[in-house]
Formats: sequence, structure tokens, C-alpha cells
Amino acid sequence: MTLWRPDPALIRRPAYLSLADQFARAIHDGRLPNGTRLPTHRRLAEDLALSVQTVSRAYEELIRRGLVSGEIGRGSFVQARRAEPEPPYLPERPGEVIDLSILKPVCEPMHHQRLKEALAWLSETLPSSSALSFRPNVVFPRHRAVAVEWLKECGLTVSPQNVSLTNGATAGMTVALMSVAPPGSTVATEAIGHHTLVPLATYLGFNLEGLPIDRDGLVPEALDEACARSGIRAVFVQPSVINPTATLMSAGRREAIVAVARKHDVAIIENDVLGPLVESRAPPLAAYAPERTLYVTSFTKVTVPGLRIGYLAAPDRYVAAVANRHLVSNWMATPMVAEIATRWVADGTAMELVRWQRAALARRHDIADDVLQGMTYNAHRSGLHVWLPLPGDRTEEGFVAQARLQGVAIAPGLSFRTSDAPWQPAVRISLGSTTEGELRAGLGTVAKLLQGDPEPLLLAI
Repeated sequence: MTLWRPDPALIRRPAYLSLADQFARAIHDGRLPNGTRLPTHRRLAEDLALSVQTVSRAYEELIRRGLVSGEIGRGSFVQARRAEPEPPYLPERPGEVIDLSILKPVCEPMHHQRLKEALAWLSETLPSSSALSFRPNVVFPRHRAVAVEWLKECGLTVSPQNVSLTNGATAGMTVALMSVAPPGSTVATEAIGHHTLVPLATYLGFNLEGLPIDRDGLVPEALDEACARSGIRAVFVQPSVINPTATLMSAGRREAIVAVARKHDVAIIENDVLGPLVESRAPPLAAYAPERTLYVTSFTKVTVPGLRIGYLAAPDRYVAAVANRHLVSNWMATPMVAEIATRWVADGTAMELVRWQRAALARRHDIADDVLQGMTYNAHRSGLHVWLPLPGDRTEEGFVAQARLQGVAIAPGLSFRTSDAPWQPAVRISLGSTTEGELRAGLGTVAKLLQGDPEPLLLAI
């Protein structure tokens, strides 16, 4: 087999970044398999008529992206999988950056004030059980009863005994996966799915199989084939807009997924963190298949990010397993945060904030429609983001780097990829993570990059 080499005719300025993008695309496409030894800096520089310094910077960029490892005395090698994956968002927000990479609800000073008022109320009314007890069954019965009312707002009717309080959706989905997918088993999910699933599969020891999706979400025929072929134990789905492609699954598709799960006796884990934020949607999958669906929702994406509390509703057959896994991984949700969530559900504050969020997001989507006019992208009026496919001549790494050089952070689509199937480059752009003015400016930068020359800003050497 002939070793792939970069095409010098495709190199643009800055040359090191363009060269790194060619290597990245070849690695992701499988033309440079994992473990491939790359040419020496000097040899590649001679072949491409570039300086050794340019090639060295390109290799350094590939090492930074986690695609190449350099070994002193041995050379540079393709390292297609990171030892520890990076999140799709910036871990910290540096100054002078419009951060559209992290998925957040719209927040204003009002949200901060509401939480401060809730904490002041809590300081006067905190029950001794929430402050002093180690026993979840002592702390949470009252909270579970109120949780049932919130789950009704989500379209689900359950018993308090089937509800666990969790420290947000991530804890809920982790406990759900631990409860239904023992080490060595296989979990199916969308080919473009939750960015934590791939590392979670590694940490928890289950196999992850990404399945095809279309405009209506997970393809049921693909799930049926995978269940027959691979012995799938569970399917993890995000049917209501929170998925990266901003897809709202229809009622018919939900029923079809449930039919396949019943046919093969497969558990369903449903991530529905937007809950009642999404109006005019079909009922949750858990409403169609309550006997096998573990339903996860939370408050962080629809009220205030600091309200890190959520609900995991599980069928009778999994209640004991969920309780045990939650004990060993989290012990219990934070009681004082649960007190605030319970009060806000009971007094209507939570739904008031949801309605506020809907209106704020509608304005954000109007901005996106205006700035991205004429471009093809996926979005939903109740969603927190847009999914923007890139033209065939753009790589995600290069496009994200170009935007970053111009002061805008966006999330690469590969962060959400769970399958090795053919891939169309795309980026996820958060609409709620900054002010309306910064959002318009950031989207404008993205639009100009798509419409104009792909050459990024020059960097000083």
C-alpha cells in the first residue's frame, strides 16, 4: 500500500495549519492508520518545498490536537485516539473570546438574583434532615413527591418510589448506564450523540455502537439489525432537540424505537434534559415504554446552571439497581440544592424560568436566522444551539482553528461522533452562552469564514 502524502497544491497560508489540516483529514478518513510513522521533519520539508520550521509547527499542532505523538529518537506516529478525550467546549474562557462552544441556557442578572434569594430563603428554612442526615430515605421522600409533579410537566406519569434525585443529568445517565449495561455488554446510540458517552464506555467497560440517524433521529431498522447482530443490552437516545443535530423525534419514530426495544427486550435510556422547554413535542419514550425506559432530566439547561439537580425515573425492574449504583457512585444528591429545586417546582418559579427561557431562545434563533441567512443548518426554536454542516473543502479542525484565531470558540462535530461511518464535517454553535450582541458578532465571524476564503488570520512566528 502506498503511504499517503500531503498534496503541496492544497497548502494555503499559514502553511503549517493547512498542512496539519491535511494530515488530520487523512487520519480521520483512515488513510493514515493508527501507529503510522510519519516522515521526518526534514524529509517532508524537502518533499513539499517548505521550511523545516513550518513542518515542525504542523507536527506540533497535530500533537496539540491529540492526533500524533512524538517520540525522541524514534520519530512521529499517528495516535488517532486520545488517552483522555477533550471536551468540545473551552474548559476555561480566556479574555477576548466569544465563547459559543459550551451549551448553556440564556442567563441574565435576574437568574443570579433568583438563586441568591433562594439561598437566603434556605438559610432560614433548611430542615435539619437536609443538613445532618446521611440517609437518602430520610432526606428525599418529600422531594420525590414534588419531582412527580415536574415529571408531569415533562409528559411523564410515575410513582415517587420510581424517582431518584441526582446531581444533574450527567450523574443520572451514568447511574442509568451502570444499572442496565454491565461490563462487556453493548449499548447502542445515535451516530452523532452525547459527547460523554465514548469516555463513559471506556470507564464503565461497556461497548458503544453508534447507529445511523436521519432527519427524524435514530433509524429503527438500524437498531433492529444491531440488536439481532450484537446482542444490544440498552439504547441511549436524545429524542428532543438536545442532541447535537437539534432533531425533534416524531411520535411515530418514538413508537418504532420502542417496538424494536420490546422485540429484543432492550432497555432504553432517554436523555431529556430540556424537559418542558420544548413545546408541542411528542411524549417521552418513557411514556410509550414505561416498563423499560430510564428517563433522565434536570434543571441546569432550563432554569439556572447552578441548580445542579435532576431526576432519574426508572421502571420497577431497575429501581433497586439504580438505588445501589447511585449509592456507590454519588451516595445521594446534594440535599440543599434539592431543597431549592423542590421549592421552585412547588411555587411555580421553575416553570416561570422555563417560559422566560423559551422567549429568550426565540430571540437568539431570530439572530441566527438573520446572520446565517442562506446557509444550511439544523436548529429548533426551543434548542440551545445550531448544528452547522461544513462544505466539503473544510475540515472541522481547520474551521474551528480559524474561528478561534478570530476570537470565536465553537465546538467541533467530531466530539459527538460515536461511529466510524462516513462523516460530514460540522460544528455545534451554542446560542445561549453569551450576550445577544456577542452572539451576533460571533455568528457573523462564522458566516464570513464560510462565505469567504478559508485562509485564517496569520499568526506571528
